[in-house]
Amino acid sequence: MKNLIELKGNWNETKGKLKQKFALLTDSDVLLVEGKQEEMLGRLQTKLGKTKTEIQKIISEL
Repeated sequence: MKNLIELKGNWNETKGKLKQKFALLTDSDVLLVEGKQEEMLGRLQTKLGKTKTEIQKIISEL
């Protein structure tokens, strides 16, 4: 997965792509707050029914 600095820099674009790919995601599901990356990944895992590794791969490929 991209490092946190790269991820934060492009997060608006990335979260838009995630929401397009998975329509059931809400703004709060993809809220990236400093120090809360693991919490966000956990929400995505629960909502999408995927592993942390699968979520990281999806985000990296966007």
